[in-house]
Amino acid sequence: MTMQIGIISGKGGTGKSTIAGSFAAISQNLIIADCDVDAPDMHILLHPEIKSTIDYHGSKLAIINPAQCTECGLCEENCRFDAAHPPVIDPIACEGCAVCAYLCPEEAIQMTENTAGYLYSSMTRFGPMAHAKLKAGEGNSGKLVTEVRKLAERLAKENKAQYILIDGSPGIGCPVISTVTGLSLAVIVTEPTPAGLHDMTRVLDLLSQFNVPGAVIINKYDLNVENTKEMENTLKERNVEVLGRIPFDTITTKSMIATRTLPEYAPNHPITKQLQNIWSFILKILE
Repeated sequence: MTMQIGIISGKGGTGKSTIAGSFAAISQNLIIADCDVDAPDMHILLHPEIKSTIDYHGSKLAIINPAQCTECGLCEENCRFDAAHPPVIDPIACEGCAVCAYLCPEEAIQMTENTAGYLYSSMTRFGPMAHAKLKAGEGNSGKLVTEVRKLAERLAKENKAQYILIDGSPGIGCPVISTVTGLSLAVIVTEPTPAGLHDMTRVLDLLSQFNVPGAVIINKYDLNVENTKEMENTLKERNVEVLGRIPFDTITTKSMIATRTLPEYAPNHPITKQLQNIWSFILKILE
């Protein structure tokens, strides 16, 4: 059975995608999935070559046929999103609830398919990749994340891959819930700040709700050693494994500027060696 490893974080900017990209470079026989569909960035490091593009249809949008519309105003009176202004409906404000179509006495309003984003199957120098991009202002990102995961599972089956490596969204919202459900292991990347501790705890609570095992990487741990110790004490109390403590180093910034993963940019750097050890630790846990 293909095992799925999700790299997540309670907040943005903890180094999640940098670490996920490094794992992709270190490992073998895996499928990469970027499930941060609202603001994807794995493509910056991995430079995927898109093989196929699939339109993603989110909520339907209402459209008025001006020839049938009598401008009675029923749709405008009952639209909670201030989208209906007959004889037109604002496609940006419309949430696809269909109340206008239901109430229209002339049946002048139809619900139409809306391309809310795109799902991509690509090839990277580290293997196949499933990723997506949600259009600005569109909703249902959790549903698109599910489609990315389905595509990754299909690619894993086709390529007989042992692992799926998922770069998730920050936070604990709908796209993260869609990312963590059914994972073999969720790896939380955090940093030693009060916000980092708070958000790490929220993610652990989320994982507990879905019975998903979690482990933690404390990134830039040496920026505040006291906070790092507090984090480790919290994790010890919750019986959560600390996979590693990564120090702050400008080498990671330099590798990002070069749009390359750290193992490629600095293969002999101590942090690269540490990430290799952490990846081995993850595989050991999965065994």
